[in-house]
Amino acid sequence: MKALSVLGSTGSIGTQTLEIVEEFPERFRVVALTAGRNLALLCKQVQRHQPEVVALADPALLSELRERLQALNLPRCPELVAGNEGLCQAAAWSSADLVVTGIVGCAGLLPTLAAIEAGKDLALANKETLIAAGPVVLPALERSGSRLLPADSEHSAIFQCLQGTPWADTARLSTGVPTPGLRRIQLTASGGAFRDWAAADLAKATVADATSHPNWSMGRKITVDSASLMNKGLEVIEAHYLYGVDYDHIEIVIHPQSIIHSMVELADSSVLAQLGWPDMKLPILYCLSWPERLETPWRRLDLTELGQLTFRAPDPAKYPCMDLAYSAGRAGGTMPAVLNAANEQAVALFLEERIHFLDIPKLIEAACDRHRNDLKAQPSLDDVLAMDQWARRFVRDTSSVPLAA
Repeated sequence: MKALSVLGSTGSIGTQTLEIVEEFPERFRVVALTAGRNLALLCKQVQRHQPEVVALADPALLSELRERLQALNLPRCPELVAGNEGLCQAAAWSSADLVVTGIVGCAGLLPTLAAIEAGKDLALANKETLIAAGPVVLPALERSGSRLLPADSEHSAIFQCLQGTPWADTARLSTGVPTPGLRRIQLTASGGAFRDWAAADLAKATVADATSHPNWSMGRKITVDSASLMNKGLEVIEAHYLYGVDYDHIEIVIHPQSIIHSMVELADSSVLAQLGWPDMKLPILYCLSWPERLETPWRRLDLTELGQLTFRAPDPAKYPCMDLAYSAGRAGGTMPAVLNAANEQAVALFLEERIHFLDIPKLIEAACDRHRNDLKAQPSLDDVLAMDQWARRFVRDTSSVPLAA
């Protein structure tokens, strides 16, 4: 039985992970949970899974959580911790075999690093771990011997395809060393909420429009990232760090059906793809069960039911965030951290209806341009965290100034 620490248990990745645990109680158990502010759901999870430790991001909520759990008359109350220190303690919990990193944004960076330093294997669903801090994380993985298994659908697809090659070796994953025989990665994208919009029509896009994903049910932030294609741009940077492929050989392809989750081209021109219905539980399960595959009662893919699979190149005029991500990735060092933080802050302002959708790439580009002279090629963790905070302040301050058309 594999013991899990689930970071971000009340979010989308966390709740689906716990559903899998409930489907396979003989294979997985939960020893640690971390959450933000959803105490009602967290208490239900604690009651159901009986973890050894529970961590809250906000220390101010700890006493309320304690009272709620005491009212449940649990047979055993978990240890309760809070704040960044508490999150890191849960991530490095001694009895955990695998840490599922479902905390969204740069908030998940410190606990993920704590898990790596403790030698834990990771199911990585937090893109920012590698995007913002790849130059810090890769050496940490090499030192600790932790194995990093990608839990998002696109990188799981690549990982699964590589299992079918003679060069499959997870020891190489996330070392920045090129994967032998891997020539090209094609990341498929749904195209998001605006895939069938003309670029000129984005001037009238609302928050409701941007948060209505055609294929997936996700959180608001990631749904906006899908609409801008920044989610795919961030995945390009992540793929570079995971598989050691240069940016000229990582491509984005719009695939509206979201059935092919990504493809790899090998040295001999063969292309391998991983297919499945749009469901995040499959890549999460593969992380939890790897190197095994578990029998599931889930709906089976029927290509005759689909009829056709279609593909097209993304329109740079409609998705300017895509080129911004490639540019930041090629610049390297602290630039991806600035890109990521600027995007997080700009999306937050958009969701608060303080800026327009088209202001998101403008603010990100302004932050990256301002940072260019201060870029650190070999940053420390403190450098990454400092640039993250700087980029957020820059976007907040700049958003109050009218942006150029």
